[in-house]
Amino acid sequence: MKDLFDPVTLGDLKLANRIVMAPMTRSRAGDGDVPTELMVEYYRQRASAGLIVAEGTQPSANGKGYCRTPGIHSAEQIAGWRKVTDAVHREGGCITLQIMHVGRIASQLNKAPGTETVAPSAIQAAGRIFTDAAGMVPHDVPRALRTDEIPGILREYWRATENALAAGFDGVELHCTSGYLPMQFLAANTNRRDDAYGGSPTKRLRFVVEALEAMVAAGGAGRVGLRICPANPFNDVQDDDPVTTYTGLLQAIDPLGIAYLHVMRSPLRELDALALAKRNFRGPIIANDSFKLASAQRVVAEGLGDAVSFGRYFIGNPDLVSRFREGAPLAEFDQNTLYTPGPRGYTDYPAFAA
Repeated sequence: MKDLFDPVTLGDLKLANRIVMAPMTRSRAGDGDVPTELMVEYYRQRASAGLIVAEGTQPSANGKGYCRTPGIHSAEQIAGWRKVTDAVHREGGCITLQIMHVGRIASQLNKAPGTETVAPSAIQAAGRIFTDAAGMVPHDVPRALRTDEIPGILREYWRATENALAAGFDGVELHCTSGYLPMQFLAANTNRRDDAYGGSPTKRLRFVVEALEAMVAAGGAGRVGLRICPANPFNDVQDDDPVTTYTGLLQAIDPLGIAYLHVMRSPLRELDALALAKRNFRGPIIANDSFKLASAQRVVAEGLGDAVSFGRYFIGNPDLVSRFREGAPLAEFDQNTLYTPGPRGYTDYPAFAA
């Protein structure tokens, strides 16, 4: 019977165990959206995970939404990330980078001068976003991408993949949930286009398929993953028929043979996202969202997923794998320091002392 502590291979990625650190925005990047020495230490501390999926990272300056988030589109950013990957590899870890273009979930106050906020359609997202300059502010009203601009956005994903591999990452993951650009193309309430990228479900999923194809072309299928969460309403996204949307998407990307599908459990109780994935995707699956050790073991043992990712547990427990293995208690994390600058609540969580 498969066990959470067994090694596993996902495409070209060789994991020492099936405990994955989920990508989490922590807002500790420095000037120019460059990874800092603090980030080097944060990821190094957690390198015992079978796989680290590093935080959502902008493929271009226009793709940035939140303050102090890192990029992978400048030489300085690539060099900063190289320090992170070197530190993780020295500890024997494996690390991929999540590529995150936020689309309309942005404020110009968080972006560099001369950039803009773009989306499938010029529809402002409900809600507000935090900025260092002015606190909470409304999201920008985005500019709708022209059809002839979309190949340029796809090239950003291709280039980000190349840059991530140049920075030493073992692979990349396309962020296709949480209401960001790929999910904005998928959802009818954010995609009102009447061209080849909007209208029917088949047309709305085209952008995601082509972005994934671009990443595969740059890095090889065995180094590319995809993260989804069917029916996730976060950031003002609505999907009236998520089963049709994600069945079509998974059947379209399945022939690519990517390294893994990272599946967050759906907020809809009647929608079993893992079962939907198993029906329509033949590759490895990483299960995510609020698993505990026992439930994660069941997922692996019953073949519902090949690995399980944990987010919140890894914040306060840099040695989570050891704590799971030894049955040690888990530390709580401080919600007040999730996104604040500096080491507090970031690199100062100690390993468990037996």
